[in-house]
Amino acid sequence: MKKVYCIGETLIDFIPLQKNKALKEVGGFEKAAGGAPMNAAIAVAKYGGHSVMLTKMANDHFGDFLHDVMCANGVDVSHIVRTDEGETGLAFVSVDKDGERSFTFYRKNAADLLLEPEEVAGVQFQEGDFLHFCSVDLVESPIKQTHLNVIEAIRKANGTVSFDLNVRIPLWPDEASCRETILDFVPLADLIKVSSEELEFVTGIPDENKAIQSLLCGHVKAVVYTKGGEGAAVYTKEGLVFEDPGFKVTVEDTTGAGDAFIGGLLSELLSLEAKPDSLIQTLQTHHEQLLTFSNASGALAASVKGAIEAAPGREKVMEFIEAQRPAAG
Repeated sequence: MKKVYCIGETLIDFIPLQKNKALKEVGGFEKAAGGAPMNAAIAVAKYGGHSVMLTKMANDHFGDFLHDVMCANGVDVSHIVRTDEGETGLAFVSVDKDGERSFTFYRKNAADLLLEPEEVAGVQFQEGDFLHFCSVDLVESPIKQTHLNVIEAIRKANGTVSFDLNVRIPLWPDEASCRETILDFVPLADLIKVSSEELEFVTGIPDENKAIQSLLCGHVKAVVYTKGGEGAAVYTKEGLVFEDPGFKVTVEDTTGAGDAFIGGLLSELLSLEAKPDSLIQTLQTHHEQLLTFSNASGALAASVKGAIEAAPGREKVMEFIEAQRPAAG
């Protein structure tokens, strides 16, 4: 069975009990499992794919909680390393009236940053597997080199590399290092996901189309451009553009919506047996199926609170699509 490997951070999201308040004004929080790579891994598993998490987790109560959440949601945790050296990262979230978030992070001694290349050297990637990563764990740390090693390993196996830029500027020393590191890793991926909020920051190009085209470099075959409630579009290296308008929902919390989107896309690409040399053809042939499912996944995720709870499961996504677009269900 082909697999989606997700490498990077796991953390605890503290979701506010009140919306439309600054973080200092929030009276209480609800604990939730988080971390974009883990959210994506759980989404893939909920949609019926085989997902594997590659990370290092603290031997603390929060680490135990995150481990239990992944197990309960069907994620393969056999390659996770546990440690006494680091701690579980924390993210305190505030949510405005539109469901948009701002973050305060506590991750200076996060265990995931300590994942060494040799600790995942035993992973045996197969042809047709996917590797998915985000930018948060590309800061200067052991796990940055680990990313480079596993990218090289899966490429040798003829697997596909997916990179969700997922910009979190507060976790970087400065904006320049964030941007430069992301741009260093972009050419290493086959598939890039970038949001409308991130595009100009990363590329430095105000023109939307030119900015997207600038990301189609190196190994990149396609850029998935997400636009929140306005849906998403796929731009390929061959100049093809496929769009989907998305779905209108009442937004409760956008935490995990992007991860549900990419999890949906990766699970569908996995089921279609996409590989690097066939990725563009797969996107061209199945773009309606891929974007409809991914957008529905993201929309449903935005309609509930919390990242893990947000990933709705395949049956619920298909029911939602059938109700919203009967001809596409």
